[in-house]
Amino acid sequence: MHSLATAAPVPTALAQVDREKIYQWINELSSPETRENALLELSKKRESVPDLAPMLWHSFGTIAALLQEIVNIYPSINPPTLTAHQSNRVCNALALLQCVASHPETRSAFLAAHIPLFLYPFLHTVSKTRPFEYLRLTSLGVIVETGFHHFGQAGLELLTSSDLPTLASQSAGITGALVKTDEQEVINFLLTTEIIPLCLRIMESGSELSKTVATFILQKILLDDTGLAYICQTYERFSHVAMILGKMVLQLSKEPSARLLKHVVRCYLRLSDNPRAREALRQCLPDQLKDTTFAQVLKDDTTTKRWLAQLVKNLQEGQVTDPRGIPLPPQ
Repeated sequence: MHSLATAAPVPTALAQVDREKIYQWINELSSPETRENALLELSKKRESVPDLAPMLWHSFGTIAALLQEIVNIYPSINPPTLTAHQSNRVCNALALLQCVASHPETRSAFLAAHIPLFLYPFLHTVSKTRPFEYLRLTSLGVIVETGFHHFGQAGLELLTSSDLPTLASQSAGITGALVKTDEQEVINFLLTTEIIPLCLRIMESGSELSKTVATFILQKILLDDTGLAYICQTYERFSHVAMILGKMVLQLSKEPSARLLKHVVRCYLRLSDNPRAREALRQCLPDQLKDTTFAQVLKDDTTTKRWLAQLVKNLQEGQVTDPRGIPLPPQ
């Protein structure tokens, strides 16, 4: 157990004062009477204190206090009675867990403790009220923080604070530089849990923002060879993914979203790398991805246009045709 007193020295007196406040707030997490304010203050500081994650992880009782905040919300999930105040408070706790999930010194221990599983009940919720939407979005943010460095660089456009209220935007951690890695242990962990069906549920019925984050998580799982093999291992897994992606394409043709479409196309392109999935996609790829339905949406997005062209090319290669050039059904 590390002592908070052994933290690295800081160069200025002002920084030292701020650091003493950090220690005070961490200690205040242990007391129910002072916890709410400490959660709020620490969640505001998580970007400016580089070693906050190890401080939280190694200080006595802190992670237990954060998990208690999460568990306390469970009764408000079903029936769905979660208030905005409850949502903001638990999102501040999730913000601190997100901090622990993203730090290289604490990520492995965070996974080994299976802490993301405490968040899965939040991903199961279906209420479309704002408190529940922010709760799901913040929980997805923890999964993203755990596994995938650099969120922004990986193609998910900068999400502005106008998408979320101030507290939830701080908590969700998807309004700026999300720092992630593609570590094999993260993919392996996620594949042992129900994250894929949970993401698919949100991709089908969530808000545009939640759908985008959930699709990003699925995309990152698919981009890993183990993840692609897992999803294409059985017809049931592949068909579930293909069905949801198909529904999303249909919805996007009615309500376009360039950032969401980008990730949907990337998922299809990655699936086409698998021979069995490629054969199935020849039969079930939505027509909207083959015609000019999205030409206007993608007119300035050269990357997604290139992915889409490569997808169509992948599905055409190796296809048997009759003398008229019409594809023949598989034998």
